[in-house]
Amino acid sequence: MSPTHWSSAITARQLIQVTRPGLWSTQLWFYLLPLGGYRLLDTAGFWLGAVYVTFPLGLLLYGWNDWADFETDQLNPRKGNLLFGARLSADSLARLPWIIAAVQVPFFIAFTLLVGAKFLLWIAAAVAVNACYNLPAINFKGRPLLDALSQGGYLLVFVLASWVNDVPQLPWQVFLFGLLFAVHSHLLAEVTDIEPDRAAGRRTTAVVIGSARTKLVVAALLFAEAVVLLAYLHQSAMGRLAAGFLLLAGLGFAIDFWLRGDRTIAPGALAGVLVAWNIVAIASMYLVWRSGLFVQ
Repeated sequence: MSPTHWSSAITARQLIQVTRPGLWSTQLWFYLLPLGGYRLLDTAGFWLGAVYVTFPLGLLLYGWNDWADFETDQLNPRKGNLLFGARLSADSLARLPWIIAAVQVPFFIAFTLLVGAKFLLWIAAAVAVNACYNLPAINFKGRPLLDALSQGGYLLVFVLASWVNDVPQLPWQVFLFGLLFAVHSHLLAEVTDIEPDRAAGRRTTAVVIGSARTKLVVAALLFAEAVVLLAYLHQSAMGRLAAGFLLLAGLGFAIDFWLRGDRTIAPGALAGVLVAWNIVAIASMYLVWRSGLFVQ
């Protein structure tokens, strides 16, 4: 095997970077929401799903994204780390689809045996969402509004958790909260990426409406999430606390809009927000599961 082949191989560290470990806690947090109050830690299905929504699911979602974003990622200063993803060579990216497929197959077989033929619907939905977002012919990631609404694909984690663990689906209010959360998180990243996206000719929502208006939309989404939680969990002290946290976050972005206007969010600032959210997510996972907060 030639030295060139070895130099273009994907290292284990790069492969982990591709899966965005900084987002694993969010995916696991989503996975646990439908399971609140259920004793499942001694079941194989629980652990199969919990493992899948970290590295394997991250590889499917973000590996496909990296494969489609080669030119943009070369211009993006926040790439090349565990929080925001890898910056791979063209040769390494060419190998990535085969690695993604090899990792998915055993999990898909196990889930199909566990859930039944209906799991094929989940696979079809997951592939369809990613294809619409990443394939150049469809290119939702370069179409304002559709790029943000595509993040509703994260709601498939709720569906997977319920099917694999044989528990009821979450109420529609939680699905709405999850959609708003996913959209605001995506727009927040778009504000940071606005310059490399603009340089690459990509028309994201943030590029089209500008950094200032995007931050204002993020603030509005956070306020909306708080309203949804207050309406749904008004009898829960923990629910009111979570809604208060979202209101404060929304106020922070509104103040940033007022004071900083069109100035973008620096990668370091976004990293700080992401680290803080990881701390909150990890610290609240057990309480959310034990209390069954979102299962009513």
